Amino acid sequence: MNDETPDSTPAKSGADTPPEHLSVHPGNPAFDAEALQRGVGIRFKGKQRTDIEEYSIPEGWVRVQAGKTVDRKGQPLTIKLSGPVEAWFEDLGEDAPVARKD
Repeated sequence: MNDETPDSTPAKSGADTPPEHLSVHPGNPAFDAEALQRGVGIRFKGKQRTDIEEYSIPEGWVRVQAGKTVDRKGQPLTIKLSGPVEAWFEDLGEDAPVARKD
């Protein structure tokens, strides 16, 4: 009975973990400006990365820019890498809840 209603705030665990799919490009349906403003830390294959353009935790992949190459619209070309992905909000400090596929 404690389900989220339109007027209620999200559950603490959901509010403290980033979305399962997020992109830094505004034209992408997975773009979330609010989450990006908070700062999202990404760990891919056990290493913290700062060059991630898009990620999907349930599908286990990230997209990173492929050098300085751009497409015909001027957007950077990206490559998709597969592996375990973990994400957390950096504004919550060291003990932030981590979103990961279990």
